[in-house]
Amino acid sequence: MRLLFAVLISLLSLFYFLPFAIAFNRKRANSGAIFALNLFLGWSLIGWVVALVWALKEEQIL
Repeated sequence: MRLLFAVLISLLSLFYFLPFAIAFNRKRANSGAIFALNLFLGWSLIGWVVALVWALKEEQIL
């Protein structure tokens, strides 16, 4: 039972920080800000979706 709980918590944590993982993998310049948004507002569905959209949005270089 403890192993199942540990696996479940690990999977939920990975899913929770999915926007940051995407931003980090794509080498976004503002991945730190995406992490902060995901950490502090990711618990609300709106904050998580905003972080995900921000991580997936293409960066425009001027």
